[in-house]
Amino acid sequence: MSDPLIRSLDHYVVLVPGEPEQLLSAGDTLAWLAQRLRGLDPWPADLKGCASPEQAASRLLDTACELEMSPGFSLQWYAVRLEPPTA
Repeated sequence: MSDPLIRSLDHYVVLVPGEPEQLLSAGDTLAWLAQRLRGLDPWPADLKGCASPEQAASRLLDTACELEMSPGFSLQWYAVRLEPPTA
């Protein structure tokens, strides 16, 4: 089960080898992951039960921070806080 604190963060740093890092909103990160999953065949075993790339992307955001696209080539994403929480 993922840490509930992660769900409160709404931005991610996305890392693709050979490209500059990107800062994306949670929604844009979901779309980015779903797009990458559309081009990946087969999906990792833990995603095979997902009905759509969007569902698989949501599962990845909840449970992982890396997706191997091919041997030696992995995508990474990390939740970040842009502003301190307000009390």
